[in-house]
Amino acid sequence: MNPLYAAERSPIQSASPAYEALGSGKMFLTDSSSTEQQIAQSALIDLTHLARVGFRGTDSATYLKQVGFELPDSPNTFVIQSDGSIVARLSTLEYMLLGGFKDFGERLAELERNWTMDHRANYLLPRQDSHAWIQLTGDSIAFVMAKLCAVDLSAESFVVGQIAQTSVARINAIVMNVSDAQAPKFNILCDRASSLYLWNVLLDAIAEFDGKAIGIQGLL
Repeated sequence: MNPLYAAERSPIQSASPAYEALGSGKMFLTDSSSTEQQIAQSALIDLTHLARVGFRGTDSATYLKQVGFELPDSPNTFVIQSDGSIVARLSTLEYMLLGGFKDFGERLAELERNWTMDHRANYLLPRQDSHAWIQLTGDSIAFVMAKLCAVDLSAESFVVGQIAQTSVARINAIVMNVSDAQAPKFNILCDRASSLYLWNVLLDAIAEFDGKAIGIQGLL
């Protein structure tokens, strides 16, 4: 088990005891209802233990390209990498990277471990402790979010690859449209201290569509 993650506990984990160590010791909710059918219908998945990290500065783009990442051309967009990780551009000079399932984010965890300050204007922004990561899935996601967010997140207005930095249930959040062939999907990142509250609000919102919290098996 990777000691960096051995003691990590998602705030959402207190809502369910059924978390198991996967990948490099990272904890994820696991259960038998984690099916592709449920994901396509309506589901909520806790991805808080997947690695993520941020960088900001005039030299951040150059640095990320040097270590092998493809970058978005404009703010509030993201690019999915060949290994399933995501590079999101939050502003002209700020990037957030999200880990993929192929290595359970180990590439990004190693990137953070090995980063050192040098003469370049490229500043590390630790995001593992600052943000929780929730994925909302299913054909109903736009209707669910319409209950909680003033921004139009319908498929016509909010396309795959776009980011909305907005308020969800009065919580500041970063919403990414990561829909794929399996199902419509939104990544929602919010302050860890508010994540259990938002998790419960989302659970209440998806109940209308027979949605439920599930483990990650259906995503793997």
